[in-house]
Amino acid sequence: MHRPIYLDNHATTPVDKRVVEAMIPYFTEHFGNPSSINHQYGWEAEAAVKQTRNILAKAINASPEEIIFTSGATEANNLAIKGVSEAYFQKGQHIITVATEHNAVLDPCKYLETLGFEITILPVQKDGIINLDELQKAIRPDTILVSIMAANNEIGVIQPLAEIGKICHERDIIFHTDAAQAIGKIPLDVQTSQIDLMSLTAHKVYGPKGIGALYVRRRNPRVKLAAQQHGGGHERGMRSGTLYTPQIVGFGKAVEIALSEQKQENRRLTQLRNQLWEPLSKIEGIHLNGHPTQRLPGNLNISIEGVDGAALLLGLQSIMAVSSGSACSSTTTAPSHVLTALGHSEKLAYASIRFGIGRFNTAEEIDTVAQQVISTVLSLRQTVLL
Repeated sequence: MHRPIYLDNHATTPVDKRVVEAMIPYFTEHFGNPSSINHQYGWEAEAAVKQTRNILAKAINASPEEIIFTSGATEANNLAIKGVSEAYFQKGQHIITVATEHNAVLDPCKYLETLGFEITILPVQKDGIINLDELQKAIRPDTILVSIMAANNEIGVIQPLAEIGKICHERDIIFHTDAAQAIGKIPLDVQTSQIDLMSLTAHKVYGPKGIGALYVRRRNPRVKLAAQQHGGGHERGMRSGTLYTPQIVGFGKAVEIALSEQKQENRRLTQLRNQLWEPLSKIEGIHLNGHPTQRLPGNLNISIEGVDGAALLLGLQSIMAVSSGSACSSTTTAPSHVLTALGHSEKLAYASIRFGIGRFNTAEEIDTVAQQVISTVLSLRQTVLL
């Protein structure tokens, strides 16, 4: 049975076989609870968890004790944003974020508004990058948190983390970044970028679903978080619950592979992205969404004038698996909030495609995809003329 070419790697990635192999023993042989400190089974699981903490910490230049495991980036974002708001409530009740953030950031902020917090949502420039002067102007004496993602899940734009971190630390404000799309794909350094909280997940980097982490700075400054899940005091008291050892092992292996192959993989993905964009760029009325170069290597997001978005995706779905926006909001009928934030009309935002090129895509697949998109657009436009 023919399966479409998978180009939705920003929604999720297949688990690398090397990751699966690393996980399997922890389901059946080394199945102990890492909190069981009185016997070998618990020690084995604890050692595996510790190894992943070390891998993740090295990946972002943190210390292992600063890694808190969660069920994914959504939980990590909620713990960061709600945890800070509760812990620093007496200091201030103002939070700054950005219009192009994932709903896992925007929705917790909306919830906090119902509790009396004030949320400033910064616009972005036409290329999707924030204006640092506007960030400076938005900061108030009662601002306690700035949450700006590292790399956008729809348009792949990479924000200037170091500059944002410098602004926040000069004003004694906690800086959180959602790095779900960035981990393993671009260099991340919480020290040079002065990041206080960083959300991570495994399933965007060829690891298993259902496991993520939150980096929480321990010094300069020591960040306080109010726990959002209680029941045992696990993870430095910030996130109770028995640790899912096989998933954690898979997370560590996935990041370890990504880091070891990052440079050559990024070169290959950039070549494939350019190979796809070169023929598509000749389509009349096509728009490249987001900064042309300051973006994830495997990301290409386009909008096409004069084409019905639903008809375009329908015409492509038997050949390729792509999306028109975030997988987490794909059930909504509203246009992408990310694309409208760039200044697109609703009609143009609907007529968009997000290509997420990944580790297992080939040059032959990219050629097939480009040809199919071009022929489908021409066919739809001819139908409109008729």
